Amino acid sequence: MTNAKPRPLAPHESAELAAIDWAAPWLTPYRALGAPLAQAVGTGRSSAAVLDAAGGPVRFVPQEMLAPGMAYEPFIFETGQVPTREGLHDFFNGLAWLHFPQTKRRLNALQAAAIASDGIGPVRGPLRDALTLFDENAALLQVPEALWAALCARDWRRLFVDQRALWQQARVTLFGHALIEKLVQPRKDITAHVYRVPLDVAPASLDAWLAGELMPERLARKPFQPLPVLGVPGWWPANETSAFYEDTQVFRPRRTPATAPE
Repeated sequence: MTNAKPRPLAPHESAELAAIDWAAPWLTPYRALGAPLAQAVGTGRSSAAVLDAAGGPVRFVPQEMLAPGMAYEPFIFETGQVPTREGLHDFFNGLAWLHFPQTKRRLNALQAAAIASDGIGPVRGPLRDALTLFDENAALLQVPEALWAALCARDWRRLFVDQRALWQQARVTLFGHALIEKLVQPRKDITAHVYRVPLDVAPASLDAWLAGELMPERLARKPFQPLPVLGVPGWWPANETSAFYEDTQVFRPRRTPATAPE
């Protein structure tokens, strides 16, 4: 395998990273590291080079380093290198590796093991599907029990209006890099797959706790709840009014099983 030289960035690729609003509340955990890295890419350096220089558990290399016919996840697992394209998606994936190194390694190991066992087919299967959902679209939610119960019931008014004061005790941390990418251009209907984290897990311990939590049996059951993330109090000015949550195309009620005919 030969070293691949990074190609010059196209103007639109630099512009994508320049459009990131690092003041957005959902980017708080990533801001201190992510903002200067995005600025460095804006000077014409490749995303792979900038992310790699930040240090981390893996190397970031140009996409061209991915060997022909080699699947992405096994390549990372076997080489310790993450093929990185230009643009928001792979940039945020790199930030996730830098912020959650143990969890990203765990997800990669589980993906690589599943591929080694079952191969790559037209259908991922429940475990690989759940791993992909987590990696791309997960949010980590730490809330009091009353809020979790309301979320599971899809009782959006109770969750966001009646019990709004309880959100002062909550913490929402975005993990999925595709989810963060979508929020560069916020839309009301952007919905995360929420994974619950106990309230007593401190931010400094979150990565280690999560890496130990991700077991194949648990993930295959898809232990997620849907959360339209711009409904989080303090995350979007429009949600200060209760009418924001009355949009049933976004804040959908839980489906009730059809009654069997007698």
